[in-house]
Amino acid sequence: MSGFLPDEPSAEVRVSPNFGPRRETADMIVLHYTGMETGAGAEAWLCDPASEVSSHYLVHEDGRIVQMVRESDRAWHAGKSSWFGRSDINSCSVGIEVVNPGHSLGYRNFPKRQIDALIGLCKGIVQRHSIPAQRVLAHSDVAPGRKIDPGERFPWKALFEAGVGHLVEAAPVRRGAVLKAGDASAEVEALQSMLALYGYGVEISGAFDRQTEIVVEAFQRHFRQRKVDGVADGSTIRTLERLLGSVRAVPSK
Repeated sequence: MSGFLPDEPSAEVRVSPNFGPRRETADMIVLHYTGMETGAGAEAWLCDPASEVSSHYLVHEDGRIVQMVRESDRAWHAGKSSWFGRSDINSCSVGIEVVNPGHSLGYRNFPKRQIDALIGLCKGIVQRHSIPAQRVLAHSDVAPGRKIDPGERFPWKALFEAGVGHLVEAAPVRRGAVLKAGDASAEVEALQSMLALYGYGVEISGAFDRQTEIVVEAFQRHFRQRKVDGVADGSTIRTLERLLGSVRAVPSK
């Protein structure tokens, strides 16, 4: 493909060869950080056939938007992942890379102009594909443990206040009873059930195993950013309950 007209009018086009046909229609957005030293390096990598990775969009720190794959095509951004039991997240999502060096290279706050541009981009995608608020997700949501981006510094609140994504006010962190690795109880089973009901890939066993700990940490990284430790304290559980209480029913495919 030599080029295409951008789906997002404000986007520049730089074609990546790393894409294929969708097997499903897009009904979610997955947000990433680039995790590389520079935005230019990340853009080049996503367009390099040797990388075998891509995303639909990249948002630079100065607010420039680059589209690399048409929204109608399947970009290779999510890797091994799942949500509501669906494992081909690449086929049902639009992937957006947000330039940030990430945890291993000097993780920093995301500039306001970058987030403003991202919000506008997401609004356009949501409108074009009728994407529900609760399906604007982090890479760490769909690939917990394997990925931690866009991380606990990502300003989900700014997106939500602008009408993008799903969020509730996180319950205060206080001392009290917790559920943690090694526990086994009906309370753990209830926690796992709530996480699975929201969409996370977790087995409902009643045992607080390593996978449960990883999923709790992913939940906190998105919805209770003040403390990310994989321990289900009262704040984590109450925030999850609030989130489920405010979700609009969306049939899984």
